[in-house]
Amino acid sequence: MNESIVIVESAKDAVVKTNSKTLYFVIKRFFDILVGLIGLVILIPLTVIIKVAYMLTGDFSSIFFKHKRIGKHGETIYIYKYRSMVPNAEAKLKTMLKDKKFKKEFEKNYKLDNDPRITKIGKIIRTTSIDELPQFINLLKGDMSLIGPRPLVEGELDAQNGNHEIYESVRPGITGWWACNGRSATNYDERLKLEYYYVRNCSIKLDIKCIYRTIIAVLKRQGAK
Repeated sequence: MNESIVIVESAKDAVVKTNSKTLYFVIKRFFDILVGLIGLVILIPLTVIIKVAYMLTGDFSSIFFKHKRIGKHGETIYIYKYRSMVPNAEAKLKTMLKDKKFKKEFEKNYKLDNDPRITKIGKIIRTTSIDELPQFINLLKGDMSLIGPRPLVEGELDAQNGNHEIYESVRPGITGWWACNGRSATNYDERLKLEYYYVRNCSIKLDIKCIYRTIIAVLKRQGAK
């Protein structure tokens, strides 16, 4: 009899927990749409300013950059950014990776410190994290959430022996627990631990804490490169 009671209570707890998570994700999605709409209003004048700044340097190429990433449940998504590199950055990277020094660094971190492809304007919008703002478009599309693990490139998680089931169980985020706790100042193992922690413990309380820490990190320019 006692065992039956325990089983019933456990089942009830599971239902309550599931319903609580469902409500959390509904609220989270509503908030993402709201932030996305507000973000579009900000993007209009900001886009004009960045475009003019690039034109003054003689760069008339598109200031937007679309990059292929892996989203929720392993689906392919394309995230939007303000371009912070030279227009032919992908072709230049292929040439650079022929150098063993660059290749080793890129294979380890999937980025390069002191990347020569970054423009002067690009350096400014990167250190202030302005380059990430076009992802407000991804919020409205439902590809991303404001808070979540950062979207990775194809094969990146496998190369780091990461867990797809955990990492890709939620929408990737514009910012996240890793992004507001060191970002580029952490190694990859620490990064995955931070991202897994968020996925396992995501809640409204943790999201609020993450937003607060992100604001502080952006103002102090912590971990941004």
